[in-house]
Amino acid sequence: MNMPLIPATDATEALRRLPRPALWVLAARLKTLALSITPVLAGTWLAAREGNWRADILVAAMASAAAIQIGTNLWNDAADAQSGVDSGERLGPPRMTALGLLDAGQVRKAAAAAFGLAALAGLFLASVGGWPIVVIGLASLLLGFLYSMGPYPLSATPVGELLVIAFFGVVAVAATTWLHGSPLTGDVLWTGMFLGLPAASVLLVNNHRDRVGDERNGRRTLAILIGEGASRVLFSLFNLAALTGLLWIHGICRENALAIAAVAIFALFLSRRMSVLPVSRALNGVLALTALYQLALLAVFALSDLLCL
Repeated sequence: MNMPLIPATDATEALRRLPRPALWVLAARLKTLALSITPVLAGTWLAAREGNWRADILVAAMASAAAIQIGTNLWNDAADAQSGVDSGERLGPPRMTALGLLDAGQVRKAAAAAFGLAALAGLFLASVGGWPIVVIGLASLLLGFLYSMGPYPLSATPVGELLVIAFFGVVAVAATTWLHGSPLTGDVLWTGMFLGLPAASVLLVNNHRDRVGDERNGRRTLAILIGEGASRVLFSLFNLAALTGLLWIHGICRENALAIAAVAIFALFLSRRMSVLPVSRALNGVLALTALYQLALLAVFALSDLLCL
């Protein structure tokens, strides 16, 4: 099937001059890779503070989580080009397949290879964690495929943010903690949920920015359903709730007050950017910053565990 390509522009020509590995980095969207790694680090920390953690589990879990995210991104790059969603009016970061810079078949093969790497790491993790890890791994791989493919891609529905909170938050943190041999307490599950909120914020920014084109293509994302103003408010609520919730679980004390203040200012800065920036390419800078904010939250709650005894 021939895919409609985005017309060449000065930006496209600049991308053509990049080394081929750089194009693959852009297609894999490595700027937000922290979204899959941070929950694994969080689960490892929660286990380590109980005296339970293994380096091999940490490496395998990080490899599996990162590979699933990369595979999903690559598959989405090819799938959205095929469906015509990535048009010349796209405001988001450039998509390599739609621009004709990478071949769709090669991108799909790379996505399959990433999913294969995730499965290999998952086999080792399953040998440690048993059937619950098998179920989680298969569900993650399936969702990675269904996010962009099938008759009803999940990326076109209003459940995307909820799935992100579940799998990039609760499931990732809980599964990692379980693999290290620590019990699944309420604190573990709540930590996973609150860490999943910034990840959902990243998707919300994407859908907020792409609302017009998505609606034209028949999509019904959460940002389309609730509208522009509510999307801006929900973004702020997600990020502020994440900070408040993690502090509720992991504690506030004089020793960590400065770090808390810094992260709170970061959250307010993100909220301000989301509230004042027009629906334009300027929103792309918020994506990586929100992923960095999630990592900062992890640092704050680990610091709280150490200092607020």
